[in-house]
Amino acid sequence: MEMFAAELEPRKDVKKYMELLLKEGHELYLISNRVYSDYKYPEKTTKKWLQKYQIPYTKLIFSKTIDKSSECIENNIDIMFDDSVRNCEILKGSNVPVCMMTTKLNYIHRGYLPYVRNFKELYERVKDMTERKHIILDTDMANEVDDRFALTYLMSSLDNIEVDAITIAPFWKSGYAEDLSIADGTELSYQTTLKILDMIGASSYKDKVYKGATAYMEEASNNEAVDKIIEISQKNEKTIIVAIGTITNIALAFQREPSIIEKVEIIWLGGNSFLSHQNEEFNFRQDIKAARTVFESQVSLTVIPCRNVAANLVTTSFELEHYLLGSNIGRYLCEEFKNCKKKHYKDLEDEIGSSKTLWDLSAIGYLLNKDWFVTEKISCPYILENGMYEKTDNRHEVTFVNDLFRNKIFHDYFKKMERYNGKDIN
Repeated sequence: MEMFAAELEPRKDVKKYMELLLKEGHELYLISNRVYSDYKYPEKTTKKWLQKYQIPYTKLIFSKTIDKSSECIENNIDIMFDDSVRNCEILKGSNVPVCMMTTKLNYIHRGYLPYVRNFKELYERVKDMTERKHIILDTDMANEVDDRFALTYLMSSLDNIEVDAITIAPFWKSGYAEDLSIADGTELSYQTTLKILDMIGASSYKDKVYKGATAYMEEASNNEAVDKIIEISQKNEKTIIVAIGTITNIALAFQREPSIIEKVEIIWLGGNSFLSHQNEEFNFRQDIKAARTVFESQVSLTVIPCRNVAANLVTTSFELEHYLLGSNIGRYLCEEFKNCKKKHYKDLEDEIGSSKTLWDLSAIGYLLNKDWFVTEKISCPYILENGMYEKTDNRHEVTFVNDLFRNKIFHDYFKKMERYNGKDIN
């Protein structure tokens, strides 16, 4: 064992990214459970190997057992990376934030445990945890009630988030507003967004709301939302665009200024999962050209499918009223939820047995904590003329969400909404 360990080569780019993390102010603790039963000189062998490959670190710690949780807790470890599934399970059981480094042997567990595949992804994950995020929310706010829940969720989660803009996405003839033109829908979404910002005491954000396209990509003209997406993306080192409507504004921005593509990350709720036999999802089918433009751009893209994934975020009026009726905004959301259900499910005589999905909470949840989601990086599919996906195996990668932990998202949302309880905000 000791001879074998001494001859191992480090994983690709480990030195590069550990140096970057140290340079950016992080501390790197190497916790090893190499013990004397397997190694004659565990500490000497490990230090010699680290010196040989010039691997930088802050502190080297030796655990006496495979359970590294006490060492993690004693040293205030923010996140532990380990390539042993068993170690990860033990750490997870001790409430130590853990992420698995995949190997050929443990790759099958990548859905069960949060994971990274290499040190580049490890570096990106740490940055995602610690850096203040610049966000644009792209929303069709008046289309359905879930956008309103998503906005309150985002605005209650600003500890390490800077909302640089809220851009209004187009929609037309949803079940919630049958007679609206796209221009009418954009205006109503704009006014609804301003109303909610007032209700939660966030009026200072009203001047960050920008009207977007009043037509789909084939016929859309320039608009202030596209201008703002370009301006913000050029200014920031990285901008995350959380899109919970059709992605016309984003596609138009990419078409006009392709240079921003490498500076943004997209989280999009749209389309259905590959388990579905159809892709007739509202955000997707409204503007298939826009979806194809974004997919083909090679932007950093995470897709949260509606059917089979976000569909799990189902709730009832009874649950919402239990947790939200303590505030004005909560009462408003509960009433809007009931009204939306009545318009979508006109055949129901009463509330018994009825529920509804708050789809858009998924995108905010993913922004806040990726560990609540099971994801897979795949070769970017083609979007066919009929809107269906065609799988590929040799194109650029996109991330698809395959599952989510519904209870964790709702728990986080309800806890954050407690801040408004008892507050008379108009």
